[in-house]
Amino acid sequence: MEIFPGLWIIERHGQAYLYREADRFTLVDAGITGIAPKIFDALGAQGGRPEQLHTIILTHHHADHMGGCAELVESTDAQVMAHALEAPVIRGDQQPPEAQITEIERPFHEQAVKATPPAAPARVDRELDDGDEIDLGGGALVVHVPGHTPGSIALYLPAKRVLFTGDAAARLPDDRVIAGVFNVDPAQTRESFCKLAELDFDVACFGHGKPLDKDASRAFRRAAERLG
Repeated sequence: MEIFPGLWIIERHGQAYLYREADRFTLVDAGITGIAPKIFDALGAQGGRPEQLHTIILTHHHADHMGGCAELVESTDAQVMAHALEAPVIRGDQQPPEAQITEIERPFHEQAVKATPPAAPARVDRELDDGDEIDLGGGALVVHVPGHTPGSIALYLPAKRVLFTGDAAARLPDDRVIAGVFNVDPAQTRESFCKLAELDFDVACFGHGKPLDKDASRAFRRAAERLG
């Protein structure tokens, strides 16, 4: 599905976003294991080839966000980027931290785990930190948003007025915007969500839930007010 010219969402449990600039493509998150053919189909539909996948940016290490990464780098020359705190987990050198699952979240978490195949370790070529700039959309800024995982990031494109939230935020089927769930540190997640609400953007692309393509930062500010 096209969000706006040059940006598409690829949905298969874990969402990935394909961004095109001229003949170069960037993938924000890599979906679940087995999604690579669907991503290559999306590339082909836009006249692209696997070798034109230039960059894969992983917002965090969960299998519904990095599962397709190992498959994709086998067929492309894509550079993989992730926060320095996530990189050892993505590479398979470190065990992931456990989330604090609430009783309300537990049945949904169990369902999500069953629907998500394990992710193979993947290389990380560039380790990111808060405030780093990526050559994307006129200059994309890395925003460290810990809480869901220690090294979770969002990606902010001020020139395009677009925010990729990873799982620091989500959009519910009733269209409400909320802070992310299944968090290692829930209090930190709330702080990170409020940090995102201070940014100025029109379009929000979530790890889970439909993209919000109008007045997105206003919706974030309202949600931040509800968090107190």
